[in-house]
Amino acid sequence: MEAALYGPAGFFVHQRPADHFRTSVHASPLFAGAIATLLGRLDEALEQPERLDLVDVGAGRGELLVGILAALPEGIRRRVRATGVERAPRPGDLPPTIEWSASPPPRTVGLLMATEWLDNVPLEIVEVDFQSRIWYLTSLLTPTDEPLHPGDAAWLDRWWPLDGAPPGARAEIGRARDEAWAAAAATVERGLALAVDYGHFAADRPPFGTLTGYRDGRQVEPLADGNRDLTAHVALDSLGDPVMTQREALRLLGVDGARPPLALASTDPAGYVRALARASAAAELTDPSGLGGHYWVMRWV
Repeated sequence: MEAALYGPAGFFVHQRPADHFRTSVHASPLFAGAIATLLGRLDEALEQPERLDLVDVGAGRGELLVGILAALPEGIRRRVRATGVERAPRPGDLPPTIEWSASPPPRTVGLLMATEWLDNVPLEIVEVDFQSRIWYLTSLLTPTDEPLHPGDAAWLDRWWPLDGAPPGARAEIGRARDEAWAAAAATVERGLALAVDYGHFAADRPPFGTLTGYRDGRQVEPLADGNRDLTAHVALDSLGDPVMTQREALRLLGVDGARPPLALASTDPAGYVRALARASAAAELTDPSGLGGHYWVMRWV
């Protein structure tokens, strides 16, 4: 999974993610506007530092950073130091004001965000056999005879126990994701670390896992060939931070899918059409059965 996503011929190194799957970032500029609102509130809470950091881990091609900067008031934008964190080379059309790096800056005062990054952090997958033994799976999803790492075994016991599970049951060990999130969040000296992703909790772990692939806008077999996204839902509770749904978070930031009053259509037809389009985009971002069902994981420092 590591090689297929981030190796020299990996998916995220050579592919443009927006060509293969749709995220909140690509769904509507309202998402970037909401993050800009959050950054403005954070700036006020931090008493308007001379330099306000904005770090995007798993930045894709920098679309979210560009959108946030465009939505910020000038007084905040001129103090922002924006950094995209990505394994892929710097996009040629990225504004020169945005820095580009393979790893987060060592010290962040402001906002570090990771939008649909944790679901792409490589992880181990295990399966129960007919003798109730637990084995790692290879990249071809066949069992190995390798014993479980003590750290993986401890994570399973705590967060995804397989005692009594039927043959073929799988678990996706989130230890690597917990560690990746902890390392990224640890770079925040003052401010907020925010992860936005889809996932599950202990009470509703999927019995056969969630690993899948995406290519050209379609769900496909999860083959580790470097030509497709490989993704698995995040065990959110093991991250150890407060969580709310995207629907709840965006509504707190002023994104609401309510339709505009019909009376506006007669007094300001053009304004009504604009408001209707905005409400439609907001409804997609907050739909609990879609993007609104994503979760926001927040660590305040």
